[in-house]
Amino acid sequence: MEKEDPDNWEFVVDPALKKAYQAKDFGPYALPDGRMPVAFAATTHTTGGNSGSPVMNGKGELVGINFDRNWEGVGGDIQYLPDYQRSIIADIRYVLFVIDKVAGAGYLLDEMELTK
Repeated sequence: MEKEDPDNWEFVVDPALKKAYQAKDFGPYALPDGRMPVAFAATTHTTGGNSGSPVMNGKGELVGINFDRNWEGVGGDIQYLPDYQRSIIADIRYVLFVIDKVAGAGYLLDEMELTK
C-alpha cells in the first residue's frame, strides 16, 4: 500500500485488496499478531524462467511461489554466488489470502481441500 501509485500501472492497487487491507480482513492467513505476510527473500538459486516455481521448506511444505530475484544475483546464471544470490518469494499465505478474500474464489481452495 505504501508504494501505491494510481498513475503507474505497475503500482495500481486493486480496490478489493485495498478494502481488505484497510479492514485488516486477512482471515486465517494472518500471522498470530494480525500482520499479513506478503513476501520474503531466500538464498535459493534461480535463473530466468523460474518464476512460478514452488518454494518448499525442509518439511516439504509449500511456503511460497518464486517470482523474482535481486539484480545483484543475476551473475548467478553463470555460477552460484552465495553472498549475492537472493530470490523473492510470494508467501503462500498471501497467495491464499488473495485467492480467497480479494478474488472471492475461496471455493477453489475448498475444491482443493486445503485447510485454512
